[in-house]
Order: sequence, then C-alpha cells, then structure tokens
Amino acid sequence: MQRRRSTKILATLGPASDGAAMIRELVEAGADAFRLNFSHGTHADHRKRYQAIRRVEKALEQPIAILADLQGPKIRVGTMQDGEIQLTAGRKLKLVLGKQTGDAKQVALPHPEVFAALDRDMPVLLDDGKIRLRVLKCGPDYADTEIVTGGPLRDRKGVNLPDATLPVGALSDKDRADLAFAMQLGVDWLALSFVQRPDDIAEARKLAGHEVALMAKIEKPQAVERIDEILDLADGLMVARGDLGVEVPLQDVPVLQKRLVRLAHDAGKPVVIATQMLESMITAPAPTRAEVSDVATAVYDGADAVMLSAETAAGAHPVAAVTVMNDVAEKVESDPTYREIMDAEHASPEGTAADAITAAARQVAETIGAAAIACYTTSGSTALRAARERPRVPILVLTPKLATARRLALAWGLHCIETEDAHNFKDMVDRACDVARLTGLGHDGQRLVITAGVPFGTPGATNILRIAWIGTD
Repeated sequence: MQRRRSTKILATLGPASDGAAMIRELVEAGADAFRLNFSHGTHADHRKRYQAIRRVEKALEQPIAILADLQGPKIRVGTMQDGEIQLTAGRKLKLVLGKQTGDAKQVALPHPEVFAALDRDMPVLLDDGKIRLRVLKCGPDYADTEIVTGGPLRDRKGVNLPDATLPVGALSDKDRADLAFAMQLGVDWLALSFVQRPDDIAEARKLAGHEVALMAKIEKPQAVERIDEILDLADGLMVARGDLGVEVPLQDVPVLQKRLVRLAHDAGKPVVIATQMLESMITAPAPTRAEVSDVATAVYDGADAVMLSAETAAGAHPVAAVTVMNDVAEKVESDPTYREIMDAEHASPEGTAADAITAAARQVAETIGAAAIACYTTSGSTALRAARERPRVPILVLTPKLATARRLALAWGLHCIETEDAHNFKDMVDRACDVARLTGLGHDGQRLVITAGVPFGTPGATNILRIAWIGTD
C-alpha cells in the first residue's frame, strides 16, 4: 500500500478506535503510525491496541510505527468547595502547599517544587491558561498572587509556569513504569513530555537504551531555549502546540512551529506537528476551513508527520478525520508551490561521504527522471539522510531489520520494506529493481537510483551510487 504523499499521518488510538478492524480502516484511510497515549487508559488497554496494530501490520505487509506518549509530571491544583469556585480579576488568591479544600481566597497546590521555582511577578496559569495569576510574594510553602484573569476553577485543573524552570525531571514514577512497560511491548518511539533540558533526554536514554527512538515533545519555553542541545540528543521532535500555546504568547506558536520544523529538517530528524489539528471533527463530520489551512501549513512547512489526537482516540468520526488529513496532504504536495518551498529550504549536506552520496542521489534522480531512489540501510541513518534531501521522487527503503522499517515509517517520504541485505553487487541491483516493481514505485524501462554501503550490512557506510534500469539490469 503506497501513499500518494510524503507527509506521514500519526493517529492516536483510544475508545473510538479500538480493535483490529477499526485500525485497519484507519491505515487504509491514510494512517502511517499510531500513538498510545499513556495519559489515559491502562496497561491492558495499551497492550490490546499494540497487539491489534501488529496483526494489521502483518495482514497488510506494511511496517507501522507505534509511538508511546508518556504523560510526564502533571502539576494540578487540589479540590474546591462544591467542586468549583469562582475567581474574580483584581482580587488576591493565596496558593498554599497542602491538600486543603480550596475557596475564593485560598487554593491548595500540593507541589513543593512549584514554590521552590516561583519568584515575584511570575505568571501562574491555571486550567490551560484560562485563569492567570501574578505572584506578589512567595515562600517555600505559599504564594500570594493577584488574579489577572478570573473565571471558574474546578477540581484538579492543570498549572503552567511559563517563566519557571521546575527542579523536576521529565519522568515521574508513573512515567518510569510506563516506559518499562512500553519497552516490554516493543514500541518503536517514546515521546517524552515536559522536556525542559537536555538532561531529560539523557535520563530517558539511560532507561530505554537505543532499542527505541526518543521524541522530545516541545511544549515548554525552556525547551525552546535549549533546543539545539535537546535536538542533538533526541531522535525526533514533536511540536506539542497545546501546552506550548499556553506557555508562550499564541502569536509566537506559528513562528516557533516553523523554526522547530526547520531545525529538525536540517538535523535529519523526524518532526511531528501535534494538537488540535482537526479539533472540530471530535464531534463534527467535517473540519473547519481554518483547521484545513492549519494542516496544510504544517505540510507546506515540511513536517515529517501531522498528528490526530482526540479526533481518532475519542471522536465520533475517526476514519473521516484521517481521510481529511490524507486528502489535504495529497493536495498540498501536488501544488507546485510546495515543491518550490522544499527546494528553497533544502538542507546543505554534511561533509561526509554518506551525505555526499545521498545528495548526489537526489540530484541524479531528478536530472535523469528516475522513478525512485532506493537505499539500503540497517540502522536507518541512510534513509533519514535521503528524507532530509526532500527529493521529488519516492524513496524506497530496503532494510533487513523490521524494527528499523517500523521506526522510519514516521519519516517524510520513506516507503519501507523489510528484506534481506544484499549479498553482492548484482543482488543489490536486482533486489532493488524487483521491489520497486512489486511495490509500484517503478515500472519496466524506468530508471532507479540506488545507494548502498560496502561492505554490505555495515551501518552508516553509504559509499555507492548506481543507476539501474528496472526490468533490464
């Protein structure tokens, strides 16, 4: 099953998308990868969904990426009188360490790390930024604040501190247990929430090793400030615009989205645009025009993947949401302007033989009108280099490792096939041409640009470029 687009679709599973039959419908509609959201559901739920994905993968003979999204530390207020209180702008509110029931004068915040990070004049945002406080005075177990923006506050609503770097890591005890479970399942990607510093990625790497790829969710301004260091350690980025849009001014989010996509592109690492892409389709059978434009913008930006959250996890129209996203991506990528943007933002190759060969493959393929570029890879690094080139032709990835094929399913433009590694030069050419023909990426009489490394099977040793005629070599 080959797509008519290069941008991938990541769909979140949940009660609305349980079972192999529904998952297959989502794949046939356009989903390339699935997200297991560990903020919701039990381990038994996630195991069931994981197994269903793998059954569909086997039936369709198509590698599917599975991403486990860890919840991260959640900072929440305590409970309120009668479940809800009303806060009025201009009045004072005291935040206190403890578990007392809150009222219009005092609200409990059972997180000592928050008070340790607060300072005078810092903003404190409650309930996704709907309520805004300003710190007047604070200590180790309290903060006197002024209510800048009021409204109703219900039990256990979230707290955001955009100007504070909290003295906590990105992994809570729950996250560590979820990480161990996800590794036991065999997921391909781990998404880390609440990333503030490169140390957060390093901690996860120590626990997960290199058997799984790590995706840093960028939702804190502190992460943006250290993005180069974080990107150096992570295997990919997710622009988590929900929390990011709470912690930075809304008008900054589109600018940051473009910057983060470009940085990830230049680094040759997948980047996912997430949150509220087709939000209205949770209940409506069709999206708004603004939502369609939002998805289109992410595709024009050159994102590797766009993500659906509640639209497919809990929405009334999960298959329709994937279909809309697929159709928008196909339409954008057929626009000549899209190609002009990809060419204009083309990343310069690094000064290595592998990068030189990959860059040359793109140029040769476009010069001779090749049907596709075929690359042999074991670790996936060759394929990611090819994706970074954003060529006009499809990229056929041949790998002996199913885990590599699955992980690369999130990367732009890669059509991944598990196959034996080439035994010799002739086998390399024959196998690539046969697979191109069988997958429909090339036909007899068309040319194929092939990259590989000798000795065969050596990770990161791309040093050969060959032009072959499909059906005649």
